[in-house]
Amino acid sequence: MKESTEILISEQTIKSRIDELAKEIMNDYRGNPLTVVAILTGSLVFLADLIRRLELPLRIALVQASSYRGKTTVPGTLHVQADLLPDLRDRHILILDDILDTGRTLSHMKEEISEQGASSVRTAVLLRKKGRQVIPMEPDYCGFEIPDHFVVGYGLDYNDEYRNLPFIGILPESSGQG
Repeated sequence: MKESTEILISEQTIKSRIDELAKEIMNDYRGNPLTVVAILTGSLVFLADLIRRLELPLRIALVQASSYRGKTTVPGTLHVQADLLPDLRDRHILILDDILDTGRTLSHMKEEISEQGASSVRTAVLLRKKGRQVIPMEPDYCGFEIPDHFVVGYGLDYNDEYRNLPFIGILPESSGQG
């Protein structure tokens, strides 16, 4: 698994960038209470590492949203399960996602949470894939811009595997992505 995956972003580079993102977020919120809404499942590792660096009054909420199923590397229908979301009214919200690809998931979640009466809604993504967005939107915080490759590791998966890799990698062509 690890040996056949080309490293795109190293573990140390990710750690350094998350430190920088945490500083930006703390500066922007300046001690105000924050609710981080993480989009499952890909953002779990990013969530865990980021919140340990945030020195803010903090709540965490989780939502399941995905347009990738099984072995597919092409987005399909967006499925959202927001059952785990608490009351977000009058809260400052930071939506956290692993990757900004087409923009459908993040823009949908931002609109849905805004409609629930949040005080503010910002977005943070670990990765932004170049040339793939079909819905124009700018994340408020972005870890890395990457080329248009199917990536795994650091929470991102292919057929529910590879999430545990400590780096972001590109699978070889033989792994099923076209």
